[in-house]
Amino acid sequence: MLLHLNIQNFAIVRSLDIDWNHGMTTITGETGAGKSIAIDALGLCLGERALTNVVRPGCKKAELSAVFGILANPAANNWLKKHDLNADDECILRRVVSAEGRSRAYINGSQVPLAQLKELGQLLINIHGQHDHQQIVKAAEQRRMLDDYAGHQHLMDDVKYHHQQWRQLTAELKQLQENKLQRDAKQQLLQYQISELDEFALQPGEFETLEADYKRYSNSQHLLNETQMSLQLLSDNEEFNVLDSLRRSCDSLSALSNVDNSLSGIAQVLEEAQIQIDDACSDLRQYYDRLELDPETFHYLEERYSQAIQLAKKHQLAPENLPDFHAELARELANISSDESRLSAMGEEIEQARQRYLDAARVLSKSRQKQAKKLSALISTSMQELNMPHGKFQALIEQNPGEQLSVHGIDEVSFLVSINPGQPLEAMNKVASGGELSRISLAMQVILADKVVTPSLIFDEVDVGISGPTAAMVGSKLQQLAKNTQVICVTHLPQVACKGHQQLFVAKLTDGEHTETKVTELSEPARIKEIARLLAGDKITEHSLANAEELLAG
Repeated sequence: MLLHLNIQNFAIVRSLDIDWNHGMTTITGETGAGKSIAIDALGLCLGERALTNVVRPGCKKAELSAVFGILANPAANNWLKKHDLNADDECILRRVVSAEGRSRAYINGSQVPLAQLKELGQLLINIHGQHDHQQIVKAAEQRRMLDDYAGHQHLMDDVKYHHQQWRQLTAELKQLQENKLQRDAKQQLLQYQISELDEFALQPGEFETLEADYKRYSNSQHLLNETQMSLQLLSDNEEFNVLDSLRRSCDSLSALSNVDNSLSGIAQVLEEAQIQIDDACSDLRQYYDRLELDPETFHYLEERYSQAIQLAKKHQLAPENLPDFHAELARELANISSDESRLSAMGEEIEQARQRYLDAARVLSKSRQKQAKKLSALISTSMQELNMPHGKFQALIEQNPGEQLSVHGIDEVSFLVSINPGQPLEAMNKVASGGELSRISLAMQVILADKVVTPSLIFDEVDVGISGPTAAMVGSKLQQLAKNTQVICVTHLPQVACKGHQQLFVAKLTDGEHTETKVTELSEPARIKEIARLLAGDKITEHSLANAEELLAG
């Protein structure tokens, strides 16, 4: 429930602190005094849009804060824990609005986006304005009110889920159909490219081998000549070769080492070199013997190597990447084929999703029809109690499962009323006057407020156009509602004001230069005077005071 409201430099308020009690609080005051100013300030604390003119003239900013008791509000507690904005028994919402219109929002001292302030606010308090009755003639609002009364959120969520599944499938089908021509052209191109690459069939790592073999074959004569010349120099030339010369030097130095031992190390190094050169000559001769000059092999290598380069150039990539590119094209073609298979199967899948949606929507419709009968009876009774003795109300449910499914189900909800005897039930905006609509709206709000559990309810002059016995009945209904919920009501009716467990009085004060609004809690004697003023106007008489005492006693 709302515990405290602090307002600083807001509109014509300089500074205001209001403590709120359990039960029903009524707010009264003279016309133009700003009875709704506390409600407007509270609306900003709950995340409503801020305008530049909310800041008191001459001030840099307006600051507003509201303190709520949340001990018995599990929904708000869970929301705060989910967003790491934990509190103990109380929750503080704060809003700071600059003169330029910029604003900041806070929950329990932490700055938050305005959307979060609004989201939490809906769990703390519900405000009903004097123009709400203008909304109840709209079909969407009528459906929402019926669903709020029915309390079948789980059924609505089920319909919403199946609608989302159906919508996603239809969107996918549309996309596949729109892309079909493009997909067909792409498929033909891929099939041609893959066929060409299939025929060439270059294997991973093959190009690197091809390139090495091609270089070797194309230079084979040069390799033969140079290898043969090296062998001649190293070992094969009978007149002179490195190996024979090295052997003679090795023998000579070995013999001399017997004379001078210091030559033995050099002789050993030369001996090792002789062994290594001998091994190298052996390897080089084997290499020479393996070199081939087969023209057919060379022609094959040249042709395949050249084709690999041409294919790579055609696809604008390195030749060694052709195998990976080939595999990627194959995957892409498989995906296109999968899309075609998906397209052919989607009709049945969409129809199944549609049926699941319709099944869920029919369950929701059945619940709506059941609850519509109960709501119709309750509102009919309330209309009769609110000075419409022949009033009848019907929440009509008509099923209309069109081709384009609605997230709200298959029902068209319309509120019908009859005010006078013999008058047929017709749409509300056709038969009800503004005052009658206001009373019907109030009856709905009271019934829904009793059904939709919110810790605090505010009624901002919803009793406009009501008077006499009807006003007394409105006051009684609001007082009855306040047994389980905190009710705050801005009113100009004495029959409503007297029903409050707490009454606040709004006054506008001026010194000729500055204007200021003050809100005070009325004592019992002061309440009598204020109720008398509401009854008789500015000239309070003994009779009006006696009537006021009688109203308060009742």
